[in-house]
Amino acid sequence: MVGSIDEPGLVVLVGVTHDDTPQQAEKLAAKLWGLRVLDGEKSCSDVGAPLLVISQFTLYGDTRKGRRPTWIAAAPGAVAEPLVDAVVTALRALGARVETGEFGADMKVSLINDGPVTLVLET
Repeated sequence: MVGSIDEPGLVVLVGVTHDDTPQQAEKLAAKLWGLRVLDGEKSCSDVGAPLLVISQFTLYGDTRKGRRPTWIAAAPGAVAEPLVDAVVTALRALGARVETGEFGADMKVSLINDGPVTLVLET
C-alpha cells in the first residue's frame, strides 16, 4: 500500500495535458482545498479532511473515433509528474493532509463513493 485515507475526504484523480502549468496546479490545489462538497456543505479546509491524490493520465482518453481510446491529449510522464507533484505540494502548503499514489504505477484503487458525487475540475 502506497497511500490511503481512512476517514471522509477526497479522492482526487489528476490528469495533466500538454499545456498545463505550475500556476494551474496551485489554482487546482486551492480549489480542491476549499471545495464545499463534504457533509454539511463543508470543505476539506473547514474540517481538516484528508485528500488522496492519484495521477491519472486516462482522464484524457479520447474515444470519439474507433474502438480503441487514444491518450494523445495526456502529457508525457516527464511533463505530468512535476505538475502532479505541484498539486500535492500546493495542497500541503495550504495545510492539507495529503496521501498519494505512485506516479506511473499500475495501481489498484478502492474507494467508497459517498454520494454519488464525481466532479470534473478544470483550471
